[in-house]
Amino acid sequence: MTLALEVVPDSAAAATRVASLVSERAQESVARSGSFTLALSKAPRQMLDALVAGDVPWSAMSIFQVDERIAPAGHEDRNLIALSAGLPPEAKASLRPMPVEEANFEAAAGRYAAGLPAHLDLVHLGLGPDGHTASLVPGDPVLEIRDRLVAITREYQGRRRMTLTYRALAAAREIVWLVTGDTKRDALERLLAGDTSIPAVRIFNPRQLVIADEAAMSSS
Repeated sequence: MTLALEVVPDSAAAATRVASLVSERAQESVARSGSFTLALSKAPRQMLDALVAGDVPWSAMSIFQVDERIAPAGHEDRNLIALSAGLPPEAKASLRPMPVEEANFEAAAGRYAAGLPAHLDLVHLGLGPDGHTASLVPGDPVLEIRDRLVAITREYQGRRRMTLTYRALAAAREIVWLVTGDTKRDALERLLAGDTSIPAVRIFNPRQLVIADEAAMSSS
């Protein structure tokens, strides 16, 4: 599958471009259907600041998490901390946090899946140096799950996680990747080459745009 690619000078420009795309798609969707569903990965503050500065119809949106570390409320490991801090008050009412504080993780994942739309309008993804995206990490059994939209991983970098599965990502109307920094060069090269040995490549969605900065592009 061929991914569309935009290369911008630096990480700030990449974050701003993704924020601009989110704003554009939100306005289009709200004008067309009255609503917009967005799933966010751990977003850099520059991206969230650009979203806040833009013309985003927050009241008509539902914002879901792509993934979350299983940790207590308020813990610094939680993706929700940065997300909540970076969004304006009117957006927080639209935020649907993953319920990782519950005792029964599998049941919580099922309830979160039940609240997802059939097709998320836009999903924002990042890319790890090891080729993971969301919390779809190398070697985890969650990579083989096809019958659920949300699943629980094994421990990775000290935490188990709740994550959207390939099924949920494949059903999204559009995916935008934000990839910045020279530590992502190898993973980005493999993503663009369609190297299915890394988890990020196994998302079978026809509408995917990669926005990368020059530092993330391979020098070879």
